[in-house]
Amino acid sequence: MARNSTDTKEKLLDAFEILLDEHGTSGATLDAVAAKAGVSKGGLLYHFGSKAELIKGSLERLSRLVDDDVESMKSAGDRLHLYYLETSAEVGTPLDRSLIAANCLSQENADAKNALRKTREAWFDVLNDHLGDPDMAMTIQLIGDGMYFNQNFGLSQDEALAHVKNVLARLGL
Repeated sequence: MARNSTDTKEKLLDAFEILLDEHGTSGATLDAVAAKAGVSKGGLLYHFGSKAELIKGSLERLSRLVDDDVESMKSAGDRLHLYYLETSAEVGTPLDRSLIAANCLSQENADAKNALRKTREAWFDVLNDHLGDPDMAMTIQLIGDGMYFNQNFGLSQDEALAHVKNVLARLGL
């Protein structure tokens, strides 16, 4: 049975992102990625000819996931800002893993830093379009950042979200 090339590429990107999270850029070597994905190094090099290509693939994946997230935000209609906040603290999702990987890469890679900047801008733009107030859009985005931070340190997101929703209701949102 023939292997699906897309599945193999996704396995390799998954392995790369996991290794970045667990060991940083120095631990995400081509050999380690191939081993983690259960693919030969030749198989890895067939799909990604270098670490630079693997990084590019990871950042392209992040862009696709952010585009999908923005579309999901838009489909939430009047609840767009609440959808953003409700999903801000989701960890372990493909988008979360891609964001963590890009953050690890951004310490030494300008393209990764730029990808994170574009991600923030995409979320801000859709929040601003929805709310019609750049200050409120930035405030919602920063609240989402705080909720994500809390979730990553094991603090209760449900309680934080309830507090935020109470304040937003008082503001008419």
